[in-house]
Amino acid sequence: MDYSGDQIIDDLQQLNLVAQLSNESALRAHLAEKPRTVYCGFDPTADSLHIGNLVPLLALRRFQNYGHRPVLLVGGATGLIGDPGGRATERALKPRSEVAAFVDKIREQASGFLDFSDASNAAKVVNNHDWISGLDVITFLRDIGKHFSVNAMVQKETVKRRLEDDSSGISYTEFSYMVLQALDFSVLHEQYDCTIQMGGSDQWGNITSGIDLIRRMHSEQAHAITYPLITKSDGTKFGKSAEGAVWLDPLKTSPYRFYQFWVNCADDDVMRFLKIFTFLTIEAIDKLADEQLQKPHERRAHKRLAQEVTQLVHGKEAVLAAERITQAIFSNELAQLTEDDFRQLAQDGLPTLEVDGDQEALTAVLVQSGLSVTPRGEVTVGQAKKLITGNGISVNGVKQGDVDFQLTRSNALFGRYFLVQKGKKQHYLVVFNT
Repeated sequence: MDYSGDQIIDDLQQLNLVAQLSNESALRAHLAEKPRTVYCGFDPTADSLHIGNLVPLLALRRFQNYGHRPVLLVGGATGLIGDPGGRATERALKPRSEVAAFVDKIREQASGFLDFSDASNAAKVVNNHDWISGLDVITFLRDIGKHFSVNAMVQKETVKRRLEDDSSGISYTEFSYMVLQALDFSVLHEQYDCTIQMGGSDQWGNITSGIDLIRRMHSEQAHAITYPLITKSDGTKFGKSAEGAVWLDPLKTSPYRFYQFWVNCADDDVMRFLKIFTFLTIEAIDKLADEQLQKPHERRAHKRLAQEVTQLVHGKEAVLAAERITQAIFSNELAQLTEDDFRQLAQDGLPTLEVDGDQEALTAVLVQSGLSVTPRGEVTVGQAKKLITGNGISVNGVKQGDVDFQLTRSNALFGRYFLVQKGKKQHYLVVFNT
């Protein structure tokens, strides 16, 4: 295999995945010489990764595809401290048991994106708690701390911003985060000959501190690559939807809603997201751009983006299910839906009303759901009856004109579900509790 530093850097730049390089010419030569080890860290701030974490995960995979070895670091120790980057105020410290549980979940999730076979560049997952937890304070201060200048540390962007923006400043706990991250790089350099760290552009100061520590402790050169922090074209934060964060865990964000997030992204974002979040070639992306320009109403680029990312995260079956659910809802043909499809819709796919007991009046459902809103903005039983008699309501794909109609458990799909539709675009799911 040709370990072409020039080629991988060129490709990353073409995909808009490079914000900063520590020394481009040296890094290109370093990568071209032989297979290298590159790492990126993930702190366990929640019990799941989110779609923003796909950027470094897929970047690590790109390096592995070029023959280099990826190391995925889960911050079991740094997660107990808290990264001051991107924060206006101090983080609340989480209990040790909670962080440990997060570590296990994130390790399992992240591992699915890399190759751990017996190849020479097999991926490795490490936890910095393994080496940081055993450090005593004297050793930390004498052997590590002495290499850091406080004058230089307060000039780093993440620290400087906190000192300027937060009246309470920054605690020594979060101030020390930079030292711990630098130590991670040094330890991985020692144990795995890791010479490249990758991270978001907001991590530049922490990463270069690690480069400096390796130079001071080992008299060797290391390198840094940062990727740009992803935002939407309207300037809002990427990774959020109207319902909140978009998680990789299917129990937190269903594959159906995950698919919908991508298929509904803005026209101004879709081509950029195809470059960042898929492994399609530039030629394939350019072809989709042409098709999008010629037939924008078909949204081929959006659909391909949703298919590619959903398959990467949840697999082919999840893509088929998401497309099946989408088609069934908007064609009002529900017979093809499975019970698991309805579970996804109930989880987060549609506005949902849960019902106790064995029946609920359709008029009551229309009122409780807000579907029976009048032109004046009032929700009334009278408007519910008007919608029903006016042939404006469907229940499980069938027009319903009886104002006394009852939704009963015995007539529900899979004994639990009714899909109530108003017009062509407003859908509401009724779920009978078990």
